[in-house]
Amino acid sequence: MDDERKTATTAPDASASPEKKSNEKQSIWKRRPVIFIGVAVLALVLYFGLREVVLSFAHETTDNAFIEGDLVSVAPRVAGQVTAVPVFDNQLVRSNDLLAEVDSASFAIAVAQKRAAAASQDANVKTVFAVDELMRKKVATAEAGARKAKADAEVAEATANRARDDFHRMEELRKQNTVSSQEFDAAKAANQTAQAAWASARENVLVEDSKVDEARAQLVAAEAEVGLANSQWEEAQTNVASAELDFSHTKIFAPCDGRVTRKAVEPGNYVQVGQPVMSIVPREVWVVANFKETQLRNIRTNQPVQITVDSITGRTFSGHVQSIQAGSGAAFSLLPPENAVGNYVKVVQRVPVKILFDEPLPADAVLGPGMSAVPSVRVSDFSVPNFALALAAGLIALVCGFFWWRAAGRNPVLGAK
Repeated sequence: MDDERKTATTAPDASASPEKKSNEKQSIWKRRPVIFIGVAVLALVLYFGLREVVLSFAHETTDNAFIEGDLVSVAPRVAGQVTAVPVFDNQLVRSNDLLAEVDSASFAIAVAQKRAAAASQDANVKTVFAVDELMRKKVATAEAGARKAKADAEVAEATANRARDDFHRMEELRKQNTVSSQEFDAAKAANQTAQAAWASARENVLVEDSKVDEARAQLVAAEAEVGLANSQWEEAQTNVASAELDFSHTKIFAPCDGRVTRKAVEPGNYVQVGQPVMSIVPREVWVVANFKETQLRNIRTNQPVQITVDSITGRTFSGHVQSIQAGSGAAFSLLPPENAVGNYVKVVQRVPVKILFDEPLPADAVLGPGMSAVPSVRVSDFSVPNFALALAAGLIALVCGFFWWRAAGRNPVLGAK
Protein backbone atom coordinates (compact mmCIF):
# COMPACT_ATOMS: atom_id res chain seq x y z
CA MET A 1 0.00 0.00 0.00
CA ASP A 2 2.80 2.40 0.82
CA ASP A 3 4.44 1.73 -2.55
CA GLU A 4 1.20 2.43 -4.40
CA ARG A 5 0.68 5.75 -2.57
CA LYS A 6 4.23 6.76 -3.33
CA THR A 7 3.73 5.86 -6.99
CA ALA A 8 0.50 7.85 -7.17
CA THR A 9 2.11 10.89 -5.54
CA THR A 10 5.12 10.99 -7.83
CA ALA A 11 3.21 10.35 -11.08
CA PRO A 12 2.73 13.39 -13.35
CA ASP A 13 -0.69 15.02 -13.63
CA ALA A 14 -2.06 13.70 -16.86
CA SER A 15 -4.92 16.22 -16.76
CA ALA A 16 -2.56 19.29 -17.16
CA SER A 17 -3.29 20.88 -20.53
CA PRO A 18 -0.61 21.77 -23.11
CA GLU A 19 -1.76 25.46 -23.04
CA LYS A 20 -0.95 25.71 -19.34
CA LYS A 21 2.44 24.17 -19.89
CA SER A 22 3.05 26.68 -22.67
CA ASN A 23 2.10 29.67 -20.47
CA GLU A 24 4.51 28.49 -17.81
CA LYS A 25 7.36 28.30 -20.27
CA GLN A 26 6.79 31.51 -22.37
CA SER A 27 8.85 34.72 -21.76
CA ILE A 28 7.35 37.49 -19.61
CA TRP A 29 7.91 40.00 -22.45
CA LYS A 30 5.49 38.08 -24.70
CA ARG A 31 2.52 38.20 -22.34
CA ARG A 32 -0.46 40.38 -23.23
CA PRO A 33 -0.59 42.50 -20.01
CA VAL A 34 3.13 43.24 -20.32
CA ILE A 35 2.68 44.33 -23.95
CA PHE A 36 -0.27 46.61 -23.11
CA ILE A 37 1.50 48.18 -20.15
CA GLY A 38 4.69 48.52 -22.17
CA VAL A 39 2.86 50.32 -25.00
CA ALA A 40 1.21 52.71 -22.49
CA VAL A 41 4.51 53.44 -20.77
CA LEU A 42 6.19 53.93 -24.14
CA ALA A 43 3.47 56.42 -25.13
CA LEU A 44 3.99 58.43 -21.94
CA VAL A 45 7.76 58.41 -22.35
CA LEU A 46 7.45 59.48 -25.98
CA TYR A 47 5.01 62.27 -25.04
CA PHE A 48 7.27 63.76 -22.41
CA GLY A 49 10.33 63.22 -24.58
CA LEU A 50 8.76 64.97 -27.57
CA ARG A 51 7.58 67.76 -25.24
CA GLU A 52 11.11 68.30 -23.96
CA VAL A 53 12.45 68.32 -27.52
CA VAL A 54 9.89 70.92 -28.58
CA LEU A 55 10.59 73.03 -25.51
CA SER A 56 14.31 72.91 -26.21
CA PHE A 57 13.71 74.73 -29.51
CA ALA A 58 11.97 77.65 -27.76
CA HIS A 59 13.81 77.77 -24.40
CA GLU A 60 17.30 78.17 -23.07
CA THR A 61 17.88 76.38 -19.78
CA THR A 62 20.78 76.03 -17.37
CA ASP A 63 21.24 74.44 -13.99
CA ASN A 64 24.19 76.73 -13.24
CA ALA A 65 21.97 79.24 -11.51
CA PHE A 66 21.69 80.40 -7.92
CA ILE A 67 19.49 82.56 -5.73
CA GLU A 68 21.07 85.91 -4.92
CA GLY A 69 20.03 88.71 -2.59
CA ASP A 70 21.30 91.60 -0.54
CA LEU A 71 22.98 90.59 2.70
CA VAL A 72 22.49 93.37 5.26
CA SER A 73 25.08 93.34 8.04
CA VAL A 74 23.82 94.64 11.40
CA ALA A 75 26.31 96.38 13.70
CA PRO A 76 25.92 98.65 16.76
CA ARG A 77 26.57 102.37 16.42
CA VAL A 78 27.54 102.77 20.07
CA ALA A 79 29.81 100.70 22.29
CA GLY A 80 28.55 99.03 25.43
CA GLN A 81 27.35 95.87 27.11
CA VAL A 82 24.45 94.05 25.49
CA THR A 83 21.49 93.68 27.83
CA ALA A 84 18.96 91.92 25.59
CA VAL A 85 18.81 89.98 22.30
CA PRO A 86 15.13 89.14 21.66
CA VAL A 87 15.74 87.33 18.35
CA PHE A 88 17.24 83.98 17.41
CA ASP A 89 18.92 82.52 14.34
CA ASN A 90 16.80 82.19 11.18
CA GLN A 91 13.90 84.11 12.74
CA LEU A 92 11.71 86.06 10.34
CA VAL A 93 11.68 89.74 11.39
CA ARG A 94 9.93 92.84 10.15
CA SER A 95 11.45 96.23 9.53
CA ASN A 96 12.01 98.18 12.79
CA ASP A 97 11.73 95.07 14.96
CA LEU A 98 14.05 95.15 17.98
CA LEU A 99 17.13 92.99 17.39
CA ALA A 100 19.37 93.85 20.35
CA GLU A 101 19.72 96.40 23.12
CA VAL A 102 22.87 97.97 24.61
CA ASP A 103 23.02 99.22 28.22
CA SER A 104 21.63 102.76 28.05
CA ALA A 105 22.30 104.06 31.60
CA SER A 106 25.45 106.01 30.75
CA PHE A 107 23.85 107.42 27.61
CA ALA A 108 20.80 108.58 29.59
CA ILE A 109 23.12 110.41 32.01
CA ALA A 110 24.92 112.03 29.08
CA VAL A 111 21.58 113.22 27.68
CA ALA A 112 20.66 114.77 31.06
CA GLN A 113 24.04 116.53 31.26
CA LYS A 114 23.77 117.91 27.76
CA ARG A 115 20.24 119.10 28.37
CA ALA A 116 21.34 120.90 31.56
CA ALA A 117 24.20 122.55 29.67
CA ALA A 118 21.77 123.56 26.95
CA ALA A 119 19.44 125.11 29.54
CA SER A 120 22.37 127.07 30.98
CA GLN A 121 23.32 128.29 27.55
CA ASP A 122 19.72 129.26 26.92
CA ALA A 123 19.72 131.43 30.05
CA ASN A 124 23.06 132.91 29.04
CA VAL A 125 21.68 133.78 25.62
CA LYS A 126 18.74 135.54 27.18
CA THR A 127 21.08 137.55 29.43
CA VAL A 128 23.30 138.48 26.52
CA PHE A 129 20.30 139.54 24.47
CA ALA A 130 19.12 141.72 27.37
CA VAL A 131 22.56 143.36 27.60
CA ASP A 132 22.55 143.90 23.86
CA GLU A 133 19.14 145.54 24.07
CA LEU A 134 20.36 147.72 26.96
CA MET A 135 23.39 148.76 24.94
CA ARG A 136 21.17 149.71 22.03
CA LYS A 137 19.07 151.89 24.30
CA LYS A 138 22.21 153.38 25.80
CA VAL A 139 23.44 154.28 22.33
CA ALA A 140 20.10 155.88 21.55
CA THR A 141 20.25 157.86 24.81
CA ALA A 142 23.81 158.98 24.13
CA GLU A 143 22.90 160.06 20.63
CA ALA A 144 19.94 162.03 21.99
CA GLY A 145 22.24 163.73 24.56
CA ALA A 146 24.70 164.57 21.79
CA ARG A 147 21.98 166.13 19.72
CA LYS A 148 20.78 168.15 22.72
CA ALA A 149 24.34 169.28 23.45
CA LYS A 150 24.73 170.43 19.87
CA ALA A 151 21.46 172.35 20.09
CA ASP A 152 22.56 173.98 23.37
CA ALA A 153 25.88 174.86 21.77
CA GLU A 154 24.09 176.51 18.88
CA VAL A 155 21.98 178.55 21.33
CA ALA A 156 25.07 179.50 23.32
CA GLU A 157 26.83 180.50 20.11
CA ALA A 158 23.96 182.75 19.10
CA THR A 159 23.88 184.31 22.60
CA ALA A 160 27.64 184.81 22.55
CA ASN A 161 27.52 186.43 19.13
CA ARG A 162 24.79 188.84 20.25
CA ALA A 163 26.64 189.68 23.47
CA ARG A 164 29.83 190.31 21.50
CA ASP A 165 28.02 192.61 19.09
CA ASP A 166 26.39 194.46 21.99
CA PHE A 167 29.77 194.88 23.66
CA HIS A 168 31.28 196.25 20.43
CA ARG A 169 28.49 198.81 20.22
CA MET A 170 29.03 199.76 23.87
CA GLU A 171 32.71 200.32 23.12
CA GLU A 172 31.79 202.79 20.36
CA LEU A 173 29.30 204.52 22.55
CA ARG A 174 31.83 204.64 25.44
CA LYS A 175 34.31 206.44 23.19
CA GLN A 176 31.62 209.00 22.52
CA ASN A 177 30.80 209.18 26.25
CA THR A 178 27.18 208.32 25.37
CA VAL A 179 26.88 205.49 27.92
CA SER A 180 27.90 205.34 31.51
CA SER A 181 30.71 203.24 32.84
CA GLN A 182 28.22 201.00 34.63
CA GLU A 183 26.39 200.15 31.41
CA PHE A 184 29.70 199.50 29.66
CA ASP A 185 30.85 197.16 32.43
CA ALA A 186 27.51 195.32 32.32
CA ALA A 187 27.83 194.78 28.54
CA LYS A 188 31.41 193.60 28.96
CA ALA A 189 30.43 191.14 31.68
CA ALA A 190 27.52 189.87 29.61
CA ASN A 191 29.84 189.30 26.63
CA GLN A 192 32.35 187.39 28.75
CA THR A 193 29.60 185.27 30.27
CA ALA A 194 28.12 184.45 26.84
CA GLN A 195 31.52 183.51 25.43
CA ALA A 196 32.21 181.25 28.41
CA ALA A 197 28.79 179.62 28.06
CA TRP A 198 29.47 179.00 24.38
CA ALA A 199 32.85 177.42 25.16
CA SER A 200 31.21 175.26 27.81
CA ALA A 201 28.53 174.19 25.32
CA ARG A 202 31.20 173.19 22.77
CA GLU A 203 32.98 171.11 25.41
CA ASN A 204 29.67 169.50 26.33
CA VAL A 205 29.16 168.54 22.68
CA LEU A 206 32.53 166.79 22.69
CA VAL A 207 31.64 164.99 25.91
CA GLU A 208 28.31 163.81 24.55
CA ASP A 209 29.95 162.67 21.30
CA SER A 210 32.45 160.64 23.31
CA LYS A 211 29.56 159.09 25.22
CA VAL A 212 27.99 158.10 21.89
CA ASP A 213 31.26 156.52 20.76
CA GLU A 214 31.57 154.69 24.06
CA ALA A 215 27.97 153.42 23.86
CA ARG A 216 28.49 152.24 20.29
CA ALA A 217 31.70 150.42 21.27
CA GLN A 218 29.80 148.73 24.10
CA LEU A 219 27.06 147.80 21.61
CA VAL A 220 29.63 146.22 19.29
CA ALA A 221 31.01 144.21 22.21
CA ALA A 222 27.48 143.21 23.20
CA GLU A 223 26.72 142.09 19.63
CA ALA A 224 29.92 140.03 19.66
CA GLU A 225 28.75 138.46 22.89
CA VAL A 226 25.43 137.75 21.23
CA GLY A 227 27.19 135.98 18.36
CA LEU A 228 29.31 133.96 20.78
CA ALA A 229 26.30 133.11 22.90
CA ASN A 230 24.35 132.02 19.82
CA SER A 231 27.18 129.75 18.67
CA GLN A 232 27.47 128.28 22.16
CA TRP A 233 23.69 127.78 22.27
CA GLU A 234 23.75 126.01 18.89
CA GLU A 235 26.66 123.87 20.08
CA ALA A 236 24.69 122.96 23.21
CA GLN A 237 21.68 122.02 21.12
CA THR A 238 23.91 119.94 18.85
CA ASN A 239 25.39 118.20 21.88
CA VAL A 240 21.89 117.41 23.11
CA ALA A 241 20.90 116.03 19.71
CA SER A 242 24.10 113.97 19.57
CA ALA A 243 23.53 112.56 23.05
CA GLU A 244 19.91 111.74 22.24
CA LEU A 245 21.01 110.09 19.00
CA ASP A 246 23.56 107.96 20.85
CA PHE A 247 20.85 107.06 23.36
CA SER A 248 18.50 106.00 20.56
CA HIS A 249 21.27 103.87 19.05
CA THR A 250 21.36 101.72 22.19
CA LYS A 251 18.43 99.87 20.61
CA ILE A 252 19.28 98.09 17.37
CA PHE A 253 16.33 97.70 15.02
CA ALA A 254 15.93 95.64 11.88
CA PRO A 255 16.68 97.76 8.79
CA CYS A 256 14.36 95.69 6.58
CA ASP A 257 12.18 92.61 6.43
CA GLY A 258 14.07 89.34 6.32
CA ARG A 259 15.56 86.47 8.27
CA VAL A 260 18.20 86.72 10.98
CA THR A 261 21.40 84.87 10.06
CA ARG A 262 24.89 84.54 11.54
CA LYS A 263 23.82 85.87 14.95
CA ALA A 264 27.01 86.38 16.95
CA VAL A 265 25.85 88.25 20.05
CA GLU A 266 24.34 87.25 23.37
CA PRO A 267 23.28 89.23 26.47
CA GLY A 268 26.35 90.21 28.46
CA ASN A 269 28.67 90.60 25.48
CA TYR A 270 30.54 93.89 25.14
CA VAL A 271 30.28 95.21 21.59
CA GLN A 272 32.23 97.90 19.80
CA VAL A 273 31.07 100.41 17.23
CA GLY A 274 30.78 98.76 13.83
CA GLN A 275 31.23 95.21 15.15
CA PRO A 276 29.00 92.85 13.09
CA VAL A 277 26.60 91.08 15.44
CA MET A 278 24.19 89.51 12.92
CA SER A 279 22.99 89.71 9.34
CA ILE A 280 19.57 90.12 7.77
CA VAL A 281 18.71 88.32 4.53
CA PRO A 282 15.90 90.33 2.88
CA ARG A 283 12.96 88.56 1.30
CA GLU A 284 13.63 90.28 -2.01
CA VAL A 285 15.78 87.79 -3.91
CA TRP A 286 16.57 87.14 -7.55
CA VAL A 287 18.28 84.53 -9.70
CA VAL A 288 21.70 84.84 -11.31
CA ALA A 289 21.93 82.28 -14.12
CA ASN A 290 25.32 81.60 -15.69
CA PHE A 291 24.42 80.84 -19.30
CA LYS A 292 26.95 79.75 -21.85
CA GLU A 293 27.88 82.48 -24.28
CA THR A 294 26.49 80.33 -27.09
CA GLN A 295 23.09 80.43 -25.37
CA LEU A 296 22.99 84.23 -25.37
CA ARG A 297 22.28 84.55 -29.09
CA ASN A 298 18.55 84.78 -28.51
CA ILE A 299 18.33 85.86 -24.86
CA ARG A 300 17.11 89.44 -24.44
CA THR A 301 15.89 91.54 -21.54
CA ASN A 302 12.23 91.24 -20.46
CA GLN A 303 11.89 87.74 -21.91
CA PRO A 304 9.66 85.47 -19.75
CA VAL A 305 11.34 82.88 -17.57
CA GLN A 306 10.06 79.80 -15.78
CA ILE A 307 12.02 79.12 -12.59
CA THR A 308 12.17 76.03 -10.44
CA VAL A 309 13.89 76.12 -7.07
CA ASP A 310 15.43 73.00 -5.59
CA SER A 311 14.18 73.82 -2.08
CA ILE A 312 10.54 74.13 -3.27
CA THR A 313 9.37 71.03 -5.07
CA GLY A 314 6.37 70.81 -7.34
CA ARG A 315 6.10 74.52 -8.10
CA THR A 316 7.29 76.74 -10.94
CA PHE A 317 7.69 80.52 -10.57
CA SER A 318 7.35 83.15 -13.26
CA GLY A 319 10.04 85.73 -13.87
CA HIS A 320 11.73 87.80 -16.54
CA VAL A 321 15.23 88.63 -17.67
CA GLN A 322 16.23 91.88 -15.98
CA SER A 323 19.74 92.37 -17.38
CA ILE A 324 22.72 90.61 -18.93
CA GLN A 325 26.21 91.28 -17.62
CA ALA A 326 28.51 92.97 -20.13
CA GLY A 327 31.29 90.42 -19.85
CA SER A 328 31.93 86.89 -18.74
CA GLY A 329 32.21 85.92 -15.12
CA ALA A 330 35.87 84.99 -15.56
CA ALA A 331 36.73 88.54 -16.66
CA PHE A 332 35.54 89.92 -13.31
CA SER A 333 37.13 87.27 -11.13
CA LEU A 334 39.96 88.00 -8.70
CA LEU A 335 42.50 86.48 -11.08
CA PRO A 336 41.19 86.92 -14.64
CA PRO A 337 42.63 84.50 -17.22
CA GLU A 338 45.66 85.63 -19.21
CA ASN A 339 45.17 84.24 -22.70
CA ALA A 340 48.18 85.96 -24.25
CA VAL A 341 50.69 83.51 -22.76
CA GLY A 342 51.11 79.76 -23.08
CA ASN A 343 49.02 77.44 -25.18
CA TYR A 344 45.52 78.76 -25.75
CA VAL A 345 42.53 76.41 -25.49
CA LYS A 346 39.14 77.84 -26.31
CA VAL A 347 36.66 77.32 -23.49
CA VAL A 348 33.03 78.36 -23.74
CA GLN A 349 32.58 81.13 -21.21
CA ARG A 350 29.59 81.71 -18.99
CA VAL A 351 27.87 85.07 -18.65
CA PRO A 352 25.74 85.99 -15.59
CA VAL A 353 22.13 86.86 -16.40
CA LYS A 354 19.98 88.51 -13.71
CA ILE A 355 16.42 87.19 -13.50
CA LEU A 356 13.72 88.75 -11.34
CA PHE A 357 10.66 87.00 -9.93
CA ASP A 358 7.29 88.30 -11.17
CA GLU A 359 5.30 86.90 -8.27
CA PRO A 360 5.75 86.99 -4.51
CA LEU A 361 7.54 84.03 -3.07
CA PRO A 362 5.91 81.93 -0.33
CA ALA A 363 6.38 83.50 3.08
CA ASP A 364 7.13 80.15 4.69
CA ALA A 365 9.67 79.13 2.06
CA VAL A 366 13.33 79.18 2.98
CA LEU A 367 15.04 81.05 0.16
CA GLY A 368 18.40 82.74 0.46
CA PRO A 369 21.60 83.54 -1.38
CA GLY A 370 23.48 80.54 -2.67
CA MET A 371 20.53 78.20 -3.16
CA SER A 372 20.21 76.41 -6.49
CA ALA A 373 17.61 77.20 -9.15
CA VAL A 374 16.88 76.13 -12.72
CA PRO A 375 15.63 78.93 -15.01
CA SER A 376 14.17 78.34 -18.46
CA VAL A 377 14.12 81.43 -20.69
CA ARG A 378 11.55 81.47 -23.47
CA VAL A 379 13.49 82.79 -26.48
CA SER A 380 11.03 81.85 -29.26
CA ASP A 381 7.29 81.58 -29.91
CA PHE A 382 7.69 78.16 -31.51
CA SER A 383 5.30 75.64 -29.93
CA VAL A 384 3.39 72.47 -30.71
CA PRO A 385 -0.05 71.78 -29.19
CA ASN A 386 -0.10 69.13 -26.50
CA PHE A 387 -2.76 67.10 -28.29
CA ALA A 388 -0.49 66.90 -31.34
CA LEU A 389 2.38 65.67 -29.19
CA ALA A 390 0.06 63.14 -27.54
CA LEU A 391 -1.22 61.95 -30.94
CA ALA A 392 2.29 61.54 -32.30
CA ALA A 393 3.46 59.72 -29.18
CA GLY A 394 0.41 57.45 -29.34
CA LEU A 395 0.90 56.59 -33.01
CA ILE A 396 4.58 55.81 -32.50
CA ALA A 397 3.75 53.69 -29.45
CA LEU A 398 1.04 51.80 -31.42
CA VAL A 399 3.44 51.10 -34.26
CA CYS A 400 6.03 49.81 -31.83
CA GLY A 401 3.34 47.82 -30.06
CA PHE A 402 2.24 46.29 -33.34
CA PHE A 403 5.72 45.04 -34.12
CA TRP A 404 6.07 43.88 -30.53
CA TRP A 405 2.77 42.01 -30.91
CA ARG A 406 3.97 40.44 -34.13
CA ALA A 407 7.17 39.38 -32.47
CA ALA A 408 5.31 38.01 -29.51
CA GLY A 409 2.77 36.35 -31.83
CA ARG A 410 5.18 33.54 -32.50
CA ASN A 411 3.91 32.10 -29.21
CA PRO A 412 1.00 29.67 -29.77
CA VAL A 413 -1.03 31.35 -27.04
CA LEU A 414 -1.26 34.48 -29.19
CA GLY A 415 -2.32 32.56 -32.21
CA ALA A 416 0.95 32.53 -34.10
CA LYS A 417 1.75 30.16 -36.88
